[in-house]
Amino acid sequence: MNNARWIVVTTINPPTETVRRLAELCPEWQILVVGDRKTPPDWHYPGVRFLSVDEQKTLPFALAERSPFNHYARKNLGYLYAIAHGAEVLLETDDDNIPYDWYPGAVSPAIVARSVESAGWQNVYRHFSSARIWPRGFPLEFVNESLRTDCALSPPFEQTCAIQQFLADENPDVDAVYRLTTEGDIFFRGEDVVLGSGSWCPFNSQNTLWWPQAFTYLYLPCSATFRMTDIWRSFVAQACLFASGGRLAFRGANMFQRRNDHSLIRDFADEVSGYLNNVAIMDKLSRLPLAGIDPAAQLDACYEQMTASGYLRPEELDLARLWLADLQSARIQAQSAKPSLPLIA
Repeated sequence: MNNARWIVVTTINPPTETVRRLAELCPEWQILVVGDRKTPPDWHYPGVRFLSVDEQKTLPFALAERSPFNHYARKNLGYLYAIAHGAEVLLETDDDNIPYDWYPGAVSPAIVARSVESAGWQNVYRHFSSARIWPRGFPLEFVNESLRTDCALSPPFEQTCAIQQFLADENPDVDAVYRLTTEGDIFFRGEDVVLGSGSWCPFNSQNTLWWPQAFTYLYLPCSATFRMTDIWRSFVAQACLFASGGRLAFRGANMFQRRNDHSLIRDFADEVSGYLNNVAIMDKLSRLPLAGIDPAAQLDACYEQMTASGYLRPEELDLARLWLADLQSARIQAQSAKPSLPLIA
C-alpha cells in the first residue's frame, strides 16, 4: 500500500462517523488516529491505524516522553509517525468533521485561485460567505473593520501553496464569542483564496493539507491552551512560510462539522490569551529576520520569541527543539530501505 498520503486525527471517543467516512472515502490514504489517556483502550476500526498511548511511549522520538497527556498537542506524534513512514502529503482533521462524498477533492500543491491583494489582517470567511462571521483566532478588534471594508482579489492564476486550509460547513470553526452571541448554520461558497506575504489570517488543524516544504511548521505548542495551540501554530507557520516566499490557501468546504460537546464558557476562557495577544504575537513574528534561513532555524527563532515574550512557558523552546530533532530523525527513517519503525496493525 502507498504510504505517501496520510490523514492524522486525534480522538478521545470511540470511532465516530468521521472515522467511518474517512475509511470509506479515502482508501488510498493511510488513516492514523492518535489516542490519549481518555481514548478507549480497545479503540479499533477496520482500515484505520490507531496509535495508542502505550505505543506512543515506544516511539523513538524524544517528544513522546515530554508531550503532555490530555492535550491536543499529542497530535505532533502522529505527524512524526506519518513522516517517518514516507508521508509526502499530510491531511489533518478532527473526529467531529464529517466528509462530504467527494472528500478530500483535488490534492495538489498547485491550485488556480484568486490572491488577496490587501495587506494586514484578512477575514477570509467574508470571501466565502456574506454572513457576519470570522475565523477562530481572528482579532476581535478588527472584526467590524473586516466586515465593512472591501478587499481586492486578483484574477485567478496558478499558485503553489504548501499549506491549504479547507473550510467546514454547518458549524464552522469560530470562536466562543461568536458562538455565545450567534446562532444558525453556515454554508460556504466554494471559490479558493490565497494569502501571501503581508496578509494574515488564522488557520486551524481541523481540515488542513500540508506538503513537505511546510512539514517543519506542523509543530503544535504544548504550553498553549487547547483552543490556541493550532492558532498560534498558524501564526508561526505564516511568518515562516511567507518569509520564504510561500503562500497559504483557504479552500471551499469539503466537510461539515457536527461539533462534539463543548462548554462555550470554558472555550471562552481558553481563548482569552488569544483575544489579548494575537495581534501582538503576529506583529512580533512578522518582524523577525526569517528570510534566507532554513525552516528549522525559522521555527527556532519563532519559539524563542514566543517564550521570551511570555506567551508560552519557557520550556516550550526546548520542546520545539525536540520536535526539530525528532523531525530530522523521522525524515532519515523515511529514507531507510528497511524502516525500523513498524506500521501499526
